[in-house]
Amino acid sequence: MSAQGLQFQYWEPRVEKMPRAAIEELQLTRLRAAVDWALRTPFYRERLGKAGIKSGADIRGLSDLRRIPFTTKHDLRDGFPYGFLSIPRDDVLRLHASSGTTGAPTTIYLNAADIDRWSNFVARCIYGTGCTRADVFQNMITYGLFTGGHGFHAGAERVGMLVIPSGPGNTTRQFRLMQDFGTTVLHATPSFLLHVESKMKEEGIARESIQLKKAFAGAEPYSEDTRRRIEGLLHIDVYNSYGLSEMNGPGVAFECQAKAGLHLWEDGYIGEIIDPDTLEPLPDGETGELVLSCLCREASPILRYRTRDLSAFYTEPCVCGRTHRRLRRITGRTDDMLIISGVNVFPSQIEEVVMGMKEVGNNYLIILEKDGALDRLIVKLEVGPDIFMDDARPLNALREKIRRTLQAMITINPRVELVEPGTLPVSEGKAKRVQDNRPRDV
Repeated sequence: MSAQGLQFQYWEPRVEKMPRAAIEELQLTRLRAAVDWALRTPFYRERLGKAGIKSGADIRGLSDLRRIPFTTKHDLRDGFPYGFLSIPRDDVLRLHASSGTTGAPTTIYLNAADIDRWSNFVARCIYGTGCTRADVFQNMITYGLFTGGHGFHAGAERVGMLVIPSGPGNTTRQFRLMQDFGTTVLHATPSFLLHVESKMKEEGIARESIQLKKAFAGAEPYSEDTRRRIEGLLHIDVYNSYGLSEMNGPGVAFECQAKAGLHLWEDGYIGEIIDPDTLEPLPDGETGELVLSCLCREASPILRYRTRDLSAFYTEPCVCGRTHRRLRRITGRTDDMLIISGVNVFPSQIEEVVMGMKEVGNNYLIILEKDGALDRLIVKLEVGPDIFMDDARPLNALREKIRRTLQAMITINPRVELVEPGTLPVSEGKAKRVQDNRPRDV
């Protein structure tokens, strides 16, 4: 991408444009320290001990990272609540936890230094998109135990922005806040940003009555077509955000103004791409599972964490001049993959098709059922506002167009159902796009 017309700005220019050799030297120093912190936890004391690692000094070079066993979400759940705590509990200032809907929650702890470093990483992300202290930031993401709300809130305050902690939902109130305080930047899930646009029309909110310029979208995988749709509908720039609670939350990787991949902040994290089946490393450019090691968290260090997120490293440098490696957008998760009649399908493949069609609305649902011994895929879609539901011929033509395009993409012949705008449920948090109604073996 050309840098023409873009005025790049850097929160920490010396760090963000550090020579590659210096980045790797810093990573090695911090990895050794992270190992020492990890050895204070019950889990890593046993796991690293079995691998022959007794102290950070046993890590002679970055290649020794592969001596460290992988850590999984299952490990974190088994270690609940204090198996990954490396400092006295009295020194912990905050904890964050997952919802725990599929078992024990995963929990991370932070001391004062951890919170300070985390907010600085998020500030680096926000500032790198062109934001300044003159901006008004409306944080429409969940707070509570979830990391997203708190992380962006602290980072935006560090930049010096006026922060409106509105949380999700209640679009009428969200619009009033935007109009009253001149909101210029939003943070929300991509599905909620699409919902915001549809509610603007419904409530008669004129675009010129709000001053929005940018939005940060994350917390759920989404396609480039979805990003372009949000940008076109709201007339704003949308930036991809990547983070996960096990690595603090937001601030792990972020797009700069070039929108050409997510800069992974390698002074805080080491990223690897592995084959999820063989667990062997993949070369830059090849898609696989992202594995992350947290280098700068004292209270609950996590090493070689299998994120289950699918991505790849770019091979060429970014036009912005930053030297930290860039990740391609997250295309899905290894554990989100659907097996339909023996065929592997990712929900992101379906989204790429439907969000690229202007006749389709902003909401869709993937339903899986059994038809005798066979799997049946149903894709239910809201039509755009210009499509008349009582006109059968264009509806049938659109339905057939979607069916053919999906079949060409995923090789499965789906049943396509078109419904009126506003029919499908809207999630205020992460969108629930898949309903798997197939009976499970017991």
